[in-house]
Amino acid sequence: MRVLGIDPGTAACGFGIVVEQDGRLREVCHGVIRTPAGQRPELRLRTIFEAVQALISEHAPDTVAMEESFVGADPRKALMVGQARGAILVAAALVGLECTEHMPNRVKQTVAGHGHADKQQVQRMVQILLSLPKPPTPDHAADALAVAICHALASPLLRVSAR
Repeated sequence: MRVLGIDPGTAACGFGIVVEQDGRLREVCHGVIRTPAGQRPELRLRTIFEAVQALISEHAPDTVAMEESFVGADPRKALMVGQARGAILVAAALVGLECTEHMPNRVKQTVAGHGHADKQQVQRMVQILLSLPKPPTPDHAADALAVAICHALASPLLRVSAR
């Protein structure tokens, strides 16, 4: 299974692709889609949409997994993340890819062993699980890889319930 994991965001949208085969995980690529803060929102969303389309076209994932949004104290930020998620969902839907969401604490539990792991713990465990020479950076990309790992390791029943 080839999973495109995404940590949605408007300014920095992390992505990571992992392949699970015979119980082993391998990293294909990871990075961040960045958009300028002063750019009009519709142009930022178009950048994210087109970048996700390009990732899907180039790497042919079997599925897309996203970190579920956390609505904190800033509703404006939550709205912007929601818009980025919409662009990602449409990019996946246009090619018939299913998109699954995983709660942040489930991702951390799966990757680091507890649901309140900090960024450095997640990065280090992603490094270990994927046998990378160093922890993946930036943290948005590491989070996206963690989401992909979580999805790849999830049981089929858990994957269905995460939708």
